[in-house]
Amino acid sequence: MKLRRALVMGGAILCAFLFSIWLNQPDLDLDPIAPANLASATSEQVRAGEYLVRAGNCAGCHSASGGAPFAGGKAIETPFGAVYSSNLTPHDDTGLGRWTDADFYRAMRHGRSKDDRWLSPTFPYTSYTNLTRADSDAMFAWLRALPPVDQAQPPPTLRPPYELQIATRVWRALYFRPAKDADIAAMDRGQYLVEGLGHCAACHTARGALGGPRSANAWMGGEIVGLGWDALPLAGIVDTGDFSDLELASLLKTGVNSRQAVSGPMSEVVFHSLQHLKDDDIAAIVSYLRRLPKAEAPAAPKVPQVSADERAALRKRGAVVYGEHCADCHGDDGEGQIRKYPALAGSRLVTAASATNALRLTLDGGFPPSTDGNPFPYGMPPFSHQLSRPDIAAVLTYIRSEWGNDAAAVSVVEVERR
Repeated sequence: MKLRRALVMGGAILCAFLFSIWLNQPDLDLDPIAPANLASATSEQVRAGEYLVRAGNCAGCHSASGGAPFAGGKAIETPFGAVYSSNLTPHDDTGLGRWTDADFYRAMRHGRSKDDRWLSPTFPYTSYTNLTRADSDAMFAWLRALPPVDQAQPPPTLRPPYELQIATRVWRALYFRPAKDADIAAMDRGQYLVEGLGHCAACHTARGALGGPRSANAWMGGEIVGLGWDALPLAGIVDTGDFSDLELASLLKTGVNSRQAVSGPMSEVVFHSLQHLKDDDIAAIVSYLRRLPKAEAPAAPKVPQVSADERAALRKRGAVVYGEHCADCHGDDGEGQIRKYPALAGSRLVTAASATNALRLTLDGGFPPSTDGNPFPYGMPPFSHQLSRPDIAAVLTYIRSEWGNDAAAVSVVEVERR
């Protein structure tokens, strides 16, 4: 018995020892990256870099509210704690001032910092690994032209053991493989923007318990961890009269089309990034989105169930609330007003399995982004101070089940939890 216990313990120690050696090995595919000569970066390269930085929506994470642009310090919330974005300005001590173009490319391609740390996967190098060296160098050339800002990156507030490098290493082993040059070269423009620079999968693919993307749910949307919003599916978008290529392009470029408007985190993406893209690039994104294969939808969140009698009572009350507070803008039949107020009949946001986005907008209100194509957007006021929680549950249940909509009822308890 003692011998068996000793053998088991010895085997466990040996396995742990070998595992620790493996975790601390350098990435096998981390080849030496030759530096380029960016001392003589051309104005064309810098302009190209500005466009690429916008396309990648770098400002969305690396510009904190009230802070200097690209100086970092914005909290990125995760289920394991917060990680703060880094300073991308060329400050020698707190930014990228001492970095080389090779250092920057290694961070983008391999998720490794200048000091050889494994970077947190809150930085979407799982997508940026698909960038070409030329585009990475152009982005770095533009960032080097920014005014330097002395702002140190706050330390993360992750719970143990997630703050340890070994935890990041395990995550990488499970979920990250650097792209190959041949695979990058084979991408068309739309795929390159969606799967690479635009890092759309960061929000539009559901994540598992360890924060890794669920390949079975690729591009099918789900909870945007830490933000309290859901991302809608990108796969399986049907080209219909309500969702033609022109309508989808308008939604991405201006934030609105004839029947819909973006909201929440997507509003920021359009404002900071997509409105600045060339029409050809928007068209390429639309074309690629059409080709995404529909996958398994992520599991709907568990919410309190509503009985048939409760649903009927909510719908009856909801019809009254809708007529008093919603019909003036959204129409008696949920048809909306073109490029002003989104249609509710047939809306993907309204009929989503989760009522999270509809709840957020009803409680807190919201605006589409102000863009060149829609400089004065029409917004929705918050109703959290006007309507009771039972009335909000009632009107959402009504909207989600009227005019051909067929989505689950919203309980009062679900509203109370917000």
